[in-house]
Amino acid sequence: MRNQVVTVFGGTGFIGRQLVQHLAGLGAALRVPTRDPDRAGFLRPMGDVGQIAILPASADPEGVARLVHGTAAAVNLVGILHERRDGDFLKVHRDFAGTVATAAKAAGTRRLVHLSAIGADPDGAARYARSKGEGEAAVRRACPEATILRPSIVFGPGDGFFTRFARMSMLSPVLPLIEGGRTRFQPVYVGDVVEAITTCLADDVGRGKTFELGGPRIASFEELLRYLLATLHRRRLLLPVPARLAAFQARFLEYLPSPPLTRDQIRLLQKDNVVAPGALTLADLGIEPTPLETVVPRYLAPFKRQQPRLRPA
Repeated sequence: MRNQVVTVFGGTGFIGRQLVQHLAGLGAALRVPTRDPDRAGFLRPMGDVGQIAILPASADPEGVARLVHGTAAAVNLVGILHERRDGDFLKVHRDFAGTVATAAKAAGTRRLVHLSAIGADPDGAARYARSKGEGEAAVRRACPEATILRPSIVFGPGDGFFTRFARMSMLSPVLPLIEGGRTRFQPVYVGDVVEAITTCLADDVGRGKTFELGGPRIASFEELLRYLLATLHRRRLLLPVPARLAAFQARFLEYLPSPPLTRDQIRLLQKDNVVAPGALTLADLGIEPTPLETVVPRYLAPFKRQQPRLRPA
């Protein structure tokens, strides 16, 4: 990757910043489009002077074409977890994904990696899943040789799962279990996702293929929350909440700027989020998945309940 120009769409996000740092360490020259270049300045110290270019983002075809012009590779990590307006999922996950793939193909970009999600399905019950499925289809139409990666929930410092619920457990004596917390997940370490992306950028191993990325452990939502609480040495009531009641509450929570729960997320939680049988996985990329037990306790340490100090007699 040394001296190769790589455009990373979504480079300021949770996975993106880890990828930018990793690619910079390998010597790549990076373009990181963002809607707020001033707030993305924290990325520059991750590489040498001039190695990481922070550029104004553009969603129109001409602007995206300029961003990928002359690049060896491009990565699209752009995604949202909830909509502010109806149609946002389709604009981001389908339309923008198709625009990036079309521009990369026209520019002669040798490799394109598109980040989707396990459960992506044009016929899915949740709008998130449908938009992700339609996004994959748009990418395949425009750039058949692109690599598509579908992770389960991704964990690591600053993640949206363990970190989020650790904060919640500091404020609330109760944590909700939608539909009893039976939904199964296969959490994958952010470092493994970054390695998978890098591997697919470096050679043709992922050309035209789709990989599902999961860790070595499959666990229910309840089991993951119990693991979290045990790691934090904290007791909280895990309260089963029927989907209908959760949906009623989410109807009002959706008006918040960053809603903790939406009705669409409840629909997602009614389907397991694990690697499908027969799917290509991390192992097919030569990557051994990292157990969450080796990583999670380290970055959750600041949230751990402090033990009382004994005063000397």
